This record gives sequence, C-alpha cells and structure tokens, in this order.
Amino acid sequence: MASPIAPALTLLPVTGRVLMSALFLVSGVGKLAAPAATLATIRAAGLPLPEVSFAAAALVEILGGLLLIAGYRTRLVALALAGFAVATALTFHTALADPNQMFHFLKNLAVAGGLLQVAAFGAGPFSLDARQGRA
Repeated sequence: MASPIAPALTLLPVTGRVLMSALFLVSGVGKLAAPAATLATIRAAGLPLPEVSFAAAALVEILGGLLLIAGYRTRLVALALAGFAVATALTFHTALADPNQMFHFLKNLAVAGGLLQVAAFGAGPFSLDARQGRA
C-alpha cells in the first residue's frame, strides 16, 4: 500500500531548489539594480578586477539560480553555487564579532550545505535532469 504522503514527497526536491534559488536570484538582480554599491563592496574587500568580479558574481547568481530551478545539470550547478556561497562567506562576512556578519556567514554555510545535499542526491523527478535521464 502506497503512503498517502508519497505524492507530496515528490515535490520536496523542486520546492527546495526554488527556495534556494530565490536567494541567488534576488541577490543577482539586486547587483544589477545597484551596481555602484556592489562595486564599492567588492573594492572594499580588495578583490582584483572589481568590474569582472561584479559581472561574474551577477552571472553566477542569476544563471545558477535559474538553472537550479529548472533542474538542469543540477549536481554541477549546485556544486558551483555551494562554492560561490562559501567563497562569499569567506570574502565578505568574516567580521564575526558583528552579529549581523556572523548571521550572514552562517547563512552562507547553511545554503552551501543544502546545495551539497542537492549535489549528492540530484534534482528529483520534476527537473530537466529527470527528463534527460540524469536525475
């Protein structure tokens, strides 16, 4: 006898992907909406080639977020976004004596952890990967 919650469980992977993607999409669009503020933050962190860093970050966040929602090459995309989240934590949120920065540091690590779960277990049934036999 099938579990009455089994159909709902099939929606969990896509729901998780959409929720994690929201963070990246909002951040990427925010960068494009306020490039001067983002560039100032990148310069303050001392990263080389701030304009290139800005473009790369916006591209990773927006494209990665969209690909994660679609479930396309999900394991690879999740690994890339996890690396991006950890790199962002280590670059921009290391003033751990500041409770706000500590929160953002831990949030980035938690998001990376969730993305590593996606990388380990795949996109689930509602994904382009599943349609192409890669889920």
